[in-house]
Amino acid sequence: MVLNFIWIGFLVISFIVALVQLVFFGNAQVFSDVVNSTFVSAKTGFEISLGLTGVLSLWLGIMKIGEKGGVINTFSRLVAPFFCKIFPNIPKDHPAMGSMFMNISANMLGLDNAATPMGLKAMKEMQEINLEKDTASNPMIMFLVLNTAGMTLIPISVMVYRAQLGAANPADVFLPIVLATYFAALTGLISVAIYQKINLFDKTILLTLLGVTSIIAGIIYFLSGLPKEQIALYSSFAASFILLSIIISFVVITAIRKINVYDSFIEGAKEGFQVAIGIVPYLIAILVAIGMFRASGGMTMLIDSISWLISLTGLNTDFVGALPTALMKPLSGSGARGMMVDAMKLNGPDSFVGRLSCIIQGSTDTTFYILAVYFGSVGIKKTRYALICGLLADFAGITAAILLGYLFFH
Repeated sequence: MVLNFIWIGFLVISFIVALVQLVFFGNAQVFSDVVNSTFVSAKTGFEISLGLTGVLSLWLGIMKIGEKGGVINTFSRLVAPFFCKIFPNIPKDHPAMGSMFMNISANMLGLDNAATPMGLKAMKEMQEINLEKDTASNPMIMFLVLNTAGMTLIPISVMVYRAQLGAANPADVFLPIVLATYFAALTGLISVAIYQKINLFDKTILLTLLGVTSIIAGIIYFLSGLPKEQIALYSSFAASFILLSIIISFVVITAIRKINVYDSFIEGAKEGFQVAIGIVPYLIAILVAIGMFRASGGMTMLIDSISWLISLTGLNTDFVGALPTALMKPLSGSGARGMMVDAMKLNGPDSFVGRLSCIIQGSTDTTFYILAVYFGSVGIKKTRYALICGLLADFAGITAAILLGYLFFH
């Protein structure tokens, strides 16, 4: 129901904005731009889904190897004490526990392509125990919101873009990104816990959160003491090493237990292909709506209005140049990346706006995209309060990113 209203809202608002452009500014071209955007967005949605097919087939194949070899069950037992508290409706030894742990770990390492298939597998496993197949269950919502928060320890992709555009120190945004994304994740967890009446002062939850906070502080302390040019190198190596270690360990352990590794991989890869095909209509629908809103000029009008309102308060408006990335981030990951790159090209990668756009890009994940893909992959239509909590996490992450941008670079 929520996605239905959002989708209709984007289409109607886009048409209204286009009419305003025609009546008040005589811009008849805008209607052609909006129509053309539907074709471009539909093509983009299909191309993204097509690109995901190979990645999903690969990683669901790897996950199936881990499942057959019992490795996923081992991960499930490790995270069970904490996950049982924040996912009380999932049985302790359910395979979804391991899949969720792998997904969250991959997100924290900045391994977007690896995280998505693991997350989709977790959703499928949770759907198997969901009593109302068209309605998001409590565990699904908690898991999705933690994904939209985009908790990241190693923001590789942002640092790569900065390096490509000639930043003097591509990794100088590392520390503020880690801090901002942690605030987003914490906000998401707390907001869902309030809805679901989960006791955050439970000993297990409290100790886990304190432990994670300590680990994050330790990593930040270690990396912040390194020369700036070495941070990206260490981060990239750590992520690649851990990912490759996971693949090899899954294969070796499964082979030792005399299970056919190849057949296990093929079985999982077939599931990945089917999941990718199921995503196509949902992804095209949301991307078309977003593309129309952008082409109509709605985003530009929104940014200009915000800038004007902020200027009335007398506050510093230097951050407004990074707002397109902030406003696009919950809607479209590729759109937000485009906004970030555009901000760096226009203002320079080492400018305040350029750096702030990068911090915002790394501070949270793409809520509407994740909502459409994750829920769409299992046929969920009633999302309940998932969107509200996801956007709260986005708001916290983006707000923290702006404040940290001023603290570090202004």
